[in-house]
Amino acid sequence: MHQRSIYQKFRGYELLDKKRTEMALQAGEDRAILLGLSMMICSVMMYFLLGITTVRSYAESVWTAETVCTVLNSTITDDINCSYSCGVECWRSSKFPCLQVFVSLNASGRVALLSHNEDTQEENAECFYVPKCQRNQAVMHALIVDISERMRAQQQVPCFHDPLERQEAVLLTQRYGPGAVFQSLFWPSCMLAGGLLIIFMVKLTQYLSILCEQIGKVSK
Repeated sequence: MHQRSIYQKFRGYELLDKKRTEMALQAGEDRAILLGLSMMICSVMMYFLLGITTVRSYAESVWTAETVCTVLNSTITDDINCSYSCGVECWRSSKFPCLQVFVSLNASGRVALLSHNEDTQEENAECFYVPKCQRNQAVMHALIVDISERMRAQQQVPCFHDPLERQEAVLLTQRYGPGAVFQSLFWPSCMLAGGLLIIFMVKLTQYLSILCEQIGKVSK
């Protein structure tokens, strides 16, 4: 009788430990599933934000055809006014030289004005590059002069143009090209795949645990 009471006591301890272990495992599994769902939700939000920014800009871009351009002329023209921040609600004016670069498209022979990228085309379509406005005009002037000399040294450069000629200007680089779209969508895709993998591993572990328990009951 005494041995039976000791056995029941040990059996009770074993069941209690087993229950605590199962509760701890269940809590860990719940946290893992919550982590996976959070990663999936974050990736969907990132997809949405990128869809209305980078992907949309890439889809609406007209500079889709790539060719080679021959640099015809690289000249600094008039100064362009700009403004820079000097504090909270404080703006001051400055100037930078406008660099105009004319190129000839090797594919068609058409002469066009070259812009650095889409942002430059939107800010000032007449200038090849728009530097960040600052107080020191000498720094901006030296930057533009250096770019002008580099463009003169290069006889041919890759460029992007509108095949339908809706835009006369051509671009030196694409800010919203296929490479930029791929890089922006790569990390959200990795996060989505990671969240799905975590949930799949948790569900697989639960399934294997139930299967082992059923096999153990049958063997007994």
